Amino acid sequence: MRWVYWLGWMSFGAAFRTLFGLRIVGQENLISEGPVLVASNHQSFLDPPLIGNLYKTEMVFLARKTLFVGFFKWLYPQWNAIPVDQDRPDMASLKTIIRKLKEGERVLVFPEGERTQDGSIGTAAPGIGLIAVKSGAVIQPVRISGAREALPRGSGRIRFARITVSVGPAIRLSPQELRDASNKEGYDRIAKRIMSAIGAL
Repeated sequence: MRWVYWLGWMSFGAAFRTLFGLRIVGQENLISEGPVLVASNHQSFLDPPLIGNLYKTEMVFLARKTLFVGFFKWLYPQWNAIPVDQDRPDMASLKTIIRKLKEGERVLVFPEGERTQDGSIGTAAPGIGLIAVKSGAVIQPVRISGAREALPRGSGRIRFARITVSVGPAIRLSPQELRDASNKEGYDRIAKRIMSAIGAL
């Protein structure tokens, strides 16, 4: 790991274990080699480093482009964050994610697009299905529990809550599934399958 990424990885990991008693379930399901599309529910700003700490090598994240200001304009790229316009998502962002996966990277995507308000798992946008089909990457479903209690949406105050990250069996789309999912309906079908796998954890 590059030193900036490594420093963040070490610092967040120590904080998660100390403050939140981080528990990882299903760690044996982690795909640690090759391109992996990591798909997780979204509870809190804590979620990206929580997922990042599952792996001992670097991965790519998405972040709101409005966060890339001042010092963070330098820091976020060091943490492999790609700026995304949440209000007007475009094909350029999707193409960047697909390219990163085809280059063999591990990429984290939150299919819901935004943090939950009440802790429930929302509906996935078809974009996650498009990414899965166009990249052909292995899909790693992950579910986060407790992060919303630790840092709720709209709050800037950390609360002490037990956080659990559950890792599910990888999803590998068959050649037939990839051929059949070549339009918006097909992408939506794959997106629902991914969210169903997350919800089952």
